[in-house]
Amino acid sequence: MVFYNPGRTTDYPAEPVESGYRYHYLGGGDEVGNVGIVLEDETTNRLLLDYGIAPTSPPKYPKESPYVKNAIITHSHVDHLGMAPWLPANYNTNLHGTKLTADISHMMWNDCYKISSIEKYPLPWDKRDIDLAMDSWITHEFNQPWEQENWQLSLVNAGHIPGAGMLKVETDNKNILFTGDFDTRDSPLTNGAKPHNVDMLFIEGTYGGRDHANQQQELNRFIENVIRVTDKGGTVLIPAFANGRTQDMLIRLYQNCPELDVHVDGMGKRITKLQLENSQFLRDPNLLNDAWNWSKRVSSKSDRKKALDADVIVSTSGMLQGGPSIWYLNRLRHDIENEIFFTGYQARDTGGRKLQTESKVDIFGKEVDISLNWESFSFSTHAGHKEITEFIYSCDPQDVIIYHTDPNNARPHLVEELENNGITTHSPENGKSYIVE
Repeated sequence: MVFYNPGRTTDYPAEPVESGYRYHYLGGGDEVGNVGIVLEDETTNRLLLDYGIAPTSPPKYPKESPYVKNAIITHSHVDHLGMAPWLPANYNTNLHGTKLTADISHMMWNDCYKISSIEKYPLPWDKRDIDLAMDSWITHEFNQPWEQENWQLSLVNAGHIPGAGMLKVETDNKNILFTGDFDTRDSPLTNGAKPHNVDMLFIEGTYGGRDHANQQQELNRFIENVIRVTDKGGTVLIPAFANGRTQDMLIRLYQNCPELDVHVDGMGKRITKLQLENSQFLRDPNLLNDAWNWSKRVSSKSDRKKALDADVIVSTSGMLQGGPSIWYLNRLRHDIENEIFFTGYQARDTGGRKLQTESKVDIFGKEVDISLNWESFSFSTHAGHKEITEFIYSCDPQDVIIYHTDPNNARPHLVEELENNGITTHSPENGKSYIVE
């Protein structure tokens, strides 16, 4: 068990802020994911933005949070909310976010607890804390401000996934924006994020130094390969993240090859229903609803066996770390006409990465050789380098804090370009405090 001793083992400084704004990264400062950011001013007004767990092997946890009355959760991915139940359990913290983020959080926390129990890794919070965390949510629509002492807060659309929000903090002398994970490009599910004129900008830099492939060309390549496999009688297995990617893939397949027999399995089914119930966060609710009704949902053992004869199977887990996708792979691997299409990042030490690098996957406790062909496609909903820098220029900030980024390979590209254009940048490290006047 990971033991946090509330308020006593945090490395957050005890002394008050003398002037300006102090920011302190508990996680996510010089890494991707695992996010937790404390912001505080000289009046002792303080908030925490996100509190996640990096789903690595073993998982990585942020540093212990100091006392916070309010935490804002930008979106419902585990690297941004996985640690959040610890806050209400220990500090009676209010959790703020959109209704869709709150609705999905229950499922994400239960899944996080289930995986920790199976894989025997420790969690600083207990299953009983999930109910307390659910009761701690205060939900907000986009562009509807609320007050936190002398600050006015509001969530605005971040793109990325439905319900994801950027946090605006308006104070007496500064306008501040935290992007969370964001994308300025429209996706099948969401409209892209729009810039806001601010003084201080905290921006994710996941794709610093890398531009995305042209989305239409990538879509064309994806569809051409789907048709190539299905025309020869094969089945395409698409391991897909439940929250965002599953729905993206269903829409793209429905729009471009509606003649195909497409089955969907895993947690993405429940998340799709929650997205449709919170349709205000969708770019085109009717389109998702049509794609959802067009696909065949797997809901029983017999359905799963029938899906083996489908043209395409979209299923969690997206990194082949378990879930129905492993079950399908174990059965599809015997016919070389079948193929695996990755549409998302495969992290180190995951089944997907092992398949890509070693042609092996651990299936039900045994290492299995996989001879199937696989393809990789880029449908990221993080802003690329071009989108990040254009967004920054449009926001016209005095200070830019670049986080959620690789400090050696991604952030230096952003720092160099921005500083060459006269923009002051900050490169935070976890566990250190910084002051911006």
